[in-house]
Amino acid sequence: MRKIPLLMLVVILCACKKNNQEVAIEKNKTNASVNIDYQQEMRNFVIGISKYAKSANPKFAVIPQNGISLVTVDGEKTSAPSTAYLNAIDGNGQEDLYYGYDNDDQATTTKVTDELRSFLDISKNNGKKILVTDYCSTPSNMTRSYKVNDDNGYISFAADERELNNIPDFPAKINKENANVITSISQAKNFLYLINNADNFTSKADFIKAVTATNYDALIMDAYFEKVAFTSAEVNALKKKANGGKRIVISYMSIGEAENYRYYWQNTWKPGNPVWLDAENPKWKGNYKVKYWNKTWQNIIYGNDASYLKKILNAGFDGVYLDIIDAFEYYEGKN
Repeated sequence: MRKIPLLMLVVILCACKKNNQEVAIEKNKTNASVNIDYQQEMRNFVIGISKYAKSANPKFAVIPQNGISLVTVDGEKTSAPSTAYLNAIDGNGQEDLYYGYDNDDQATTTKVTDELRSFLDISKNNGKKILVTDYCSTPSNMTRSYKVNDDNGYISFAADERELNNIPDFPAKINKENANVITSISQAKNFLYLINNADNFTSKADFIKAVTATNYDALIMDAYFEKVAFTSAEVNALKKKANGGKRIVISYMSIGEAENYRYYWQNTWKPGNPVWLDAENPKWKGNYKVKYWNKTWQNIIYGNDASYLKKILNAGFDGVYLDIIDAFEYYEGKN
């Protein structure tokens, strides 16, 4: 047998020990990841947002979009409702319920619709407003979308552009148009979802003029025009309907992804730096998955005077529409 020099043996043993330590560290990281309850972490995030917002304004509406399975304790439609989560929210937004799940202007399969409705109705039966956005542009499909959602007791918006950058010409009269003074999402009979405002409007003034010429009960919009925030005076102006009634104005806010066009973005950021910043969404350039349970990311979103939500509250919005709630599916799929 060939003898190994003592010095070389020490080096080999140290290298083996280091490799074993690295493997153990990676294993611990993996186990820690596996042990995260991604659905509950998102529920906790939304509950925290709600508590912070409602402590400042008890009437402030909190409406998560998608990720509807969070309304039960374990994400199963036959399980008990998640009371803490439902108590924290005022409604649920759902995209593609009847049109757009696979392709825009294409009917969503009955199987998918029924699955989503089983959760949506849990929320509705607990007194929450359901806001459906269907992506369809053919008048017959838009008409059907409004009808079936009305029949289910949901309010809806038939968006003829996936980018949500325009006010549809159809129908000529808004579905369930009214002159009521709307002070809460529970009173709304329709809504306009218009977040990419700089695509078709030249300025904030142009945007305000177009919206105030309509009679939608609720407006879901971005808190910024390009990178300039809407002021409280501008938000207040947007609350006036053309027919003399009033609407509520709700700000969009993504909490499951970071967006590189937001005020909080730093040029040095890239996936892995900071540690909570994850891969870029291949379908939406400039949007990055985030480890939303990370406290640093959550502090960007709410809980302090510099947070995104505080800016929305200060601007006088009536609520917040939380997007990428279904980010838990991305992380569950990685494990």
